[in-house]
Amino acid sequence: MTVIDISPSVMQFLLAFIVVAPLLGAAAALLPAPPGLKGTSPDQAVLRHGVTVTGAVLIAAIVLVAGFDHGHPATMQATTDISWIPALDVRIHLGIDGISLPLLVLTALLTFLCALYSYFKPPAGPSPKAFVALVLVLESGTLATFAVLDLLLFFLAFEMVLIPMYFLIARWGGDRRQAAAWKFILYTLLGSVVMLLGLLLIGLRSGTFDMVALATDNGRGLTTSVQVIAVLAIGLGLAVKTPMWPLHSWLPDAHTAAPTVGSVLLAGVLLKMGTYGFVRILLPAAPDGMRTFAPYLAAFAVVGIVYGSLACLALARTGARGDLKRLIAYSSVGHMGFVLLGIATMTPTGVNGALFANIAHGLITGLLFFLVGAVKDRYGTADLDTLAGATGAALYGRAPRLGALLAFAAIASLGLPGLAGFWGEMLTLFGAYSPAEGLSRPAFRTFMAVGAFGTLLTAAYMLIVVRRVCMGEHTPHSRRTPGALAPAAPAAPDAPDTAPAGATPRAATVPASATTAQPADIQPYEAATWTPLVALTVLAGLWPAVLLGLTDPAVQQLLSGGKS
Repeated sequence: MTVIDISPSVMQFLLAFIVVAPLLGAAAALLPAPPGLKGTSPDQAVLRHGVTVTGAVLIAAIVLVAGFDHGHPATMQATTDISWIPALDVRIHLGIDGISLPLLVLTALLTFLCALYSYFKPPAGPSPKAFVALVLVLESGTLATFAVLDLLLFFLAFEMVLIPMYFLIARWGGDRRQAAAWKFILYTLLGSVVMLLGLLLIGLRSGTFDMVALATDNGRGLTTSVQVIAVLAIGLGLAVKTPMWPLHSWLPDAHTAAPTVGSVLLAGVLLKMGTYGFVRILLPAAPDGMRTFAPYLAAFAVVGIVYGSLACLALARTGARGDLKRLIAYSSVGHMGFVLLGIATMTPTGVNGALFANIAHGLITGLLFFLVGAVKDRYGTADLDTLAGATGAALYGRAPRLGALLAFAAIASLGLPGLAGFWGEMLTLFGAYSPAEGLSRPAFRTFMAVGAFGTLLTAAYMLIVVRRVCMGEHTPHSRRTPGALAPAAPAAPDAPDTAPAGATPRAATVPASATTAQPADIQPYEAATWTPLVALTVLAGLWPAVLLGLTDPAVQQLLSGGKS
């Protein structure tokens, strides 16, 4: 059942175009713009080029969805299989099914929205040429990760995104950006080295690097000891990228320092690469090894859920000088804990919940980082105490549409029924209630209880954020005094803080004459950027069958060893 009838050869071309076009666009972005296309400046031309390329990729992804056979989502479609390195039997093997298609579309959508946002709010920093090229290389690597079906190609695509993200943080980030960028690259590279050893172990011992063949074999060609070692090695690399507690410490620093666009892409798509690897590679190819480590994975997951929530509560309290971007980053640790818990159950219910939570997190947290970036642009700071107290921010009264949208995203993030965040967490907890055969039911029910407690903590810190930022705080310290911090004058977004580490934020020197400035409410370009995320959050919450109808047959087949 397809929306439109598209021939297999055209579907192959569309998938190849989606993966390769951003890479070609990145190369073109570095070339001089033709005189007739420069517009008012070369910078505007290259930013428009980024919107054009990412828009073309998004259109191709939508056409791919329309031509996808929704009646057989467990079948690999739009496949390309070409020999690349015969000596190692490495092939250029591309394909999509109900598991990878939603992630492919999410990546194309978020990258386009980031390019559109950057066109109207150019990033402050080095040449936009390099910025656009890096975003396009990042998009190509992420799309390839979700489309390739060869273990070594997966590794190459997995690593391809590291360098662009490093430079986005290091060159266009804020305070302490260099340290955050180095921490990001070191953590992920060290995890990737171990992951490569595990991928080679599986490929050499099984005689193939083909992920479809490995899923069909379902671990029968690998001994239990080989599976255990492979899961330990590959899982470590994937856990760093997810990130799983206690390998998460690079994430808050990276998000705090990254520009708005970098934070959106990091949370919205890069974190999904780690959990996708668990589902696509480890669950079908090494089921015995996964069964051995599943209780430990679930334990780390629920600790991450509670730890992330407690860290957010600590940042949200009055007087903590918590950074709003850092708080959202810690919330990601908790949300990705639910994804890992669902995968650890090794049941269709839990894995479907994990995949749903992946998409929901990309939509909601991507929207949250856009909104926090907008608040920081207007006030010159993301410090919660400053926003809630000294500025008298009270977005409901000063920028009501922005305040309402921030409250909406926060409520969606805490898992309110009827919005996208609810279904993934609920299905994950249901999966933990009745885990796969061979897993301890009492242990997983304990994990379920801890995870459910984490949802209460999530609601607590999100509501505190809404109360403080959107309503403001009426305390003696919040009364405006001459020279008090006020909304910053409009400036280029994500302007890097060039002051040395530990220096006073630049927003603290706003003159007293600015205290009466009224922050701008949502601008037309912001509405255009954020509306798709709001609409999809509501659609996924009210009609979850749209996504579950794609993932469930594919998950059922994956967990049964390729049998329908």
